[in-house]
Amino acid sequence: MIPRQDSGLQEDLLRGERSGIVGIDEAGKGDYFGPLVIAACFADNEIESAFEKLGLRESKKVSDKRAFALEAAVKKIAPFEVIAIGPEKYNELQSRIRNLNKLLAWGHARALENLLDQVNPQEVIADQFGDRRLIENALMKRGREVKLTQRTKAESTPAVAAASILARAEFLRRLDALSRRYSMELPKGAGAQVDDAGRKFVAQEDKGELSKVAKIHFKNTGRIIGSG
Repeated sequence: MIPRQDSGLQEDLLRGERSGIVGIDEAGKGDYFGPLVIAACFADNEIESAFEKLGLRESKKVSDKRAFALEAAVKKIAPFEVIAIGPEKYNELQSRIRNLNKLLAWGHARALENLLDQVNPQEVIADQFGDRRLIENALMKRGREVKLTQRTKAESTPAVAAASILARAEFLRRLDALSRRYSMELPKGAGAQVDDAGRKFVAQEDKGELSKVAKIHFKNTGRIIGSG
């Protein structure tokens, strides 16, 4: 999504007159409750300078409150795309694809192809999570071809750090919405407190409702319903 308030930026980007990179990252991959969120964000030199003034850091290193503040700032500065895969859709895709890396590649490709309708980057940088061909093949099936670089600690790149913030904030927002919908806290992560919350959820709702709030292929499900 290109910031609507900057029509000059939009025209330059669509003409390909401002070169830069797209960073991509996800949130919720290791969280039992809530969605999987993938964000892509474009940055050129000018945008990177604005990010530096924000003190932008990878989302895991900032508080939830700070993540929301940075998200609002990033959205005013840079073109972006956010794809959220809610628990029910996630479970449907996982049961069909049966491979988390392939599911991630599918989500990365969806976010990228939407943003590539608006910008023409020199490169796309993503964190290392699996075979890069999974993303490239997913993009090629949609008629997209772009230089893709995967590396560890990719969040050191400002565009990736911005994407990390966008993904984290959207994940937190949607997790909170699920908590409010069921009038109980659904915690982050996949540890013991998540198991406790899952048992409380099942007692309150029913185990059949878990697929509406959780990634049911996690081992937590077995522990929650008593089969693991």
